[in-house]
Amino acid sequence: MNHSIDKPLVSIITPSYNQGRFIEETIKSVLNQDYPNIEYIVIDGGSTDNTIDILIKYEGRLRWVSEPDKGQSDAINKGFAMARGSMMAWLNSDDTYLPGTVNKVVDLFCSQTDIGLIYGKAYFIDIEGNVIGRYPTEPFDYNRLAIFNFICQPATFFRKEALDEVGILDINLHYVMDYDLWIRMANKNKFAYLPEFLATYRFHEESKTISPSDAVSNHEETLKIVMKYYGWAPLNRVYGYCYHRLKSKISPGLAERNILIVLLSVIYSFSIYLSLNKRIKLYDLKMINRQNLSKLFKKWIDIYKGY
Repeated sequence: MNHSIDKPLVSIITPSYNQGRFIEETIKSVLNQDYPNIEYIVIDGGSTDNTIDILIKYEGRLRWVSEPDKGQSDAINKGFAMARGSMMAWLNSDDTYLPGTVNKVVDLFCSQTDIGLIYGKAYFIDIEGNVIGRYPTEPFDYNRLAIFNFICQPATFFRKEALDEVGILDINLHYVMDYDLWIRMANKNKFAYLPEFLATYRFHEESKTISPSDAVSNHEETLKIVMKYYGWAPLNRVYGYCYHRLKSKISPGLAERNILIVLLSVIYSFSIYLSLNKRIKLYDLKMINRQNLSKLFKKWIDIYKGY
């Protein structure tokens, strides 16, 4: 990749572990960007599939290491430590950038020097790369961020000083390390929403985001993060945790009866909500409307198909 001294260096990190079927598409989406000054670093956790063969294929156009690590956050942090760019991002090994993404982001960073983080839109894609929906991004609102993470990680870039100010990813978090970082950064930096499609976010059976086996831990971790920074357990966050906890504890036959689980979860949620908050917030009462209630009976991805 050609470098240009008059363009800021952008460092992009890809954490990887046994994602050989997807990672070459990810690599190409970075290397084919039309921005002239990208530093691309792949941190592999010691893959045993064909990942290393693919990385060797692109030597000279990216930097890579392959060694055991403590998980995704640890791998990304290793990449941050190696990075030299003034602007940074990470792109997981099953996601991709769309053409022109880095140029668009750098142009906005350079025109608005007070911005610490930029995020844009992203498509959901399936295992074959077909678009199946759109991530529900929206303009930045700090209070709104407590109830929904509208910042899509693969479509997000930030300045190095913004990262240095709040610290690297928390390696004790396994699901919402990005969400935790956004909240920490938002307390000290100005965020900008770029309403253009910048990336794709892949859904497949190994995705932690949608894996049924990870659902309870994912929602529990999210709820703890919100409580930590906001001192508030939003009703929808409590419901998500209660729903998946109940579903994990009942028999598979009953688990298919979604209406029953929803009704039990609503009751359970109000009990947990009151125990955590001690009172009912008006913000949460406003969430109890027909549109939100209808979402209780749908799968998360189905809500945003054709969003």
